[in-house]
Amino acid sequence: MLSQLHDPHLRAFASDNYAGVHPELLAAIAVANGGHQTAYGEDVYTGRLQDVVRAHFGPTAEAHPVLTGTGANIVALQAMTPRWGAVLCAATSHLHTDEGVAPEAAARTKLIVVDSRDGKLTPEHIAAHASALGDEHRAQPSVVSITQATEPGTVYTPQETAAVSAAAHANGMTVHLDGARLANAAAALDVPLRALTTDAGVDVVTLGGTKNGMLFGEAVVVLDPAAVDGLAFVRKTSAQLASKMRFVSAQFIELLGSDLWLRNARHANAMAGLLAERVRRLPGVEIVRPVQANAVFAVLPREVTTRLQKRFNFYTRDERTGEVRWMCSFDTTPDDVETFVRAIAEELGVQGSDHEGGQQ
Repeated sequence: MLSQLHDPHLRAFASDNYAGVHPELLAAIAVANGGHQTAYGEDVYTGRLQDVVRAHFGPTAEAHPVLTGTGANIVALQAMTPRWGAVLCAATSHLHTDEGVAPEAAARTKLIVVDSRDGKLTPEHIAAHASALGDEHRAQPSVVSITQATEPGTVYTPQETAAVSAAAHANGMTVHLDGARLANAAAALDVPLRALTTDAGVDVVTLGGTKNGMLFGEAVVVLDPAAVDGLAFVRKTSAQLASKMRFVSAQFIELLGSDLWLRNARHANAMAGLLAERVRRLPGVEIVRPVQANAVFAVLPREVTTRLQKRFNFYTRDERTGEVRWMCSFDTTPDDVETFVRAIAEELGVQGSDHEGGQQ
C-alpha cells in the first residue's frame, strides 16, 4: 500500500527537511527497537548519549533530547529567560520568521529583532540594546540568540561567536545558539563543534538532527548549567518530553559517535557549492549571497521561477526581489543538481552546450 505513495525519483531543493533518513540512522533505530527500555529518558541510550555529547562539547555538557526544532528553541529559551526578560535575535532568525508565535506564546518571551543583512549579530548590536537594562518600563534583554548557520546561509566564525558571547556576558546576558545546521557550519569552517560553541562562550545549544539525516529529534545541549533554570520541568510542560526517547538518543549516538554528522554536512555543503557553480554559468541567474553552507540564494526572472516551481519544490524567499532559496541535503546527488540546472536552463530558454547538463 505504501509503495504506491513512494516516488524514489522525486527530488526537492526546498529544504533539507525534505530528505529521507540516512540508512545508518535507520539501522540505529532498528537496534534500539530491541526489547524494553525505561521511558522518558531513563533508558540506556539517553544515558550513553551524555558521554557522546561531552566528547564534542566538553565535560559539563548535558543533552536533553526533544522532538522538534521549534520545541528545542522553546525549551531552551524558556529555561534561560526570566519572566521580565527578552531575547535579542536577528530579524532573519528562524525564531522570528518561521516559528509562528511560539517564542511569545509558548516560551512567553519577547523577541527583540535586529536588522542584519547577513543574518549575524555583532557586539555593536548588543551594545545598542544594553541601554534597556535596569529600566523597569522596558523588557530586559536577557538572552542573545544566534543562528548557526544563519537563515541567509552565512556562518559565524569562532572569533565572531566569541565576540558576541563576550559582549553578551559583559552585559549580564546569556548566549543561545540555534544550531539546526550547526553541523553544516562546522563542516564549512573545518572546525569541531566545540570551537563554535563551548570554546566560543555559548551557554546553551539547540542541536539539530533532522536536517542532518535523522528521522526526527533535536536536543537542547546545556553547556553552562548556570544559564538555565528548571529545564527538565520546562521540557515536560512544553510537551517535548518524549516517552520513547531512546529512539531520538540512539540516532544522535550514531550521528555524533562517528563522523556521520560531518560526512552528511560536508556532502550537503558540497552539493550547494556545485549547484552555485553550475547556475553561475546561466545568463539571467544571479547568486545574491555567499554560498557558505548548504544553501544557495539566487534571483531569476519571476516567470521562470513560477514555471520551475511546478517541476521542483523550492521556496521564494523575498517576493519583492524575486529571491529564491535552494537547499541541498545529505542525499542530494550530482545528478540531482545537473537535472535541476538543466531545468533552469530550459525555463530560461538557454541554448548551447556550455549551459547543458554534465560537467564542463
